[in-house]
Amino acid sequence: MIIPPKLKQNDLIAILSPSGRINSNIIDNAKTKLEQKGYRVKILKHAKGNYYQYAATDSQRLEDLQNALDNPEISCILCARGGYGAIRIVDKLNFTKIKKHPKWVVGFSDITVLHSAFQNAGIASIHGPMAKSISNDDFIAAKYLFQALENNNLEYNFKNHFLNKTGKVKSLLTGGNLSVLAGLLGTPYMPDLKNKILLIEDLNEYLYKLDRIMWSFKLAGIFKQIRGLVVGGFTDMLDNDNPFGKNAYEIIAEHVNEYNYPIAFNFSVGHILGNHSVVMGAEAELCVDESSHLSQKW
Repeated sequence: MIIPPKLKQNDLIAILSPSGRINSNIIDNAKTKLEQKGYRVKILKHAKGNYYQYAATDSQRLEDLQNALDNPEISCILCARGGYGAIRIVDKLNFTKIKKHPKWVVGFSDITVLHSAFQNAGIASIHGPMAKSISNDDFIAAKYLFQALENNNLEYNFKNHFLNKTGKVKSLLTGGNLSVLAGLLGTPYMPDLKNKILLIEDLNEYLYKLDRIMWSFKLAGIFKQIRGLVVGGFTDMLDNDNPFGKNAYEIIAEHVNEYNYPIAFNFSVGHILGNHSVVMGAEAELCVDESSHLSQKW
């Protein structure tokens, strides 16, 4: 796995919008805050665009992303937001030049598509907060993002949860937004989950749909393959007038209860304040017991 170099003062960060559209003020505010941190910032041509629910047309968003991947002067690509749209351009990406000049790609939610493609191309990336969090002064999220970008290690201690399964495992970390991953099943862009630690999070999904996704993963043999599970925020989940009868964590626990690897619920990652950064494709140690932690060194 190719690990991009850590960032240093005066490195160039590119902000682009590979998926949904975003208020241009958020991008401008993020640029200002990054410059105050000592970085140079380049806003890509179509980052502030508006094309239906997207930031720009597929070809324009692809143009921005490919230009950023190919530019050896750029050290980090910060996605402005998630939303929807990365899956519409992922099959046209070319990783030849970024392999020669690796750089960090940062984002989460719909950016799970890019993380998955990067891992399959042999390049690590950061599942972490985007321009919106930096613009809105989410200090905890920003703290851990810069820890990931500027150093070669991360360590998080987290509270126990009654649904946890104890154990300890060291393996490569992968995953991201569960619904986005479900959309990649059966495609060349689904990450290889065999013997990996899987991280999942989600937002605004109906509980019955979550149950269906969990069944899809189970029937595909995924839960048999992995060696650990980290469950982040499942935020603002929805229910029908006829209630499903279980919450998101209970649904997930039901589907993985038969397996013996460590499982950590309520990890601070996803559509929440303080969204923790983790490095996808890098080795992680997951320890679930009385003093649980997730740590990475790369």
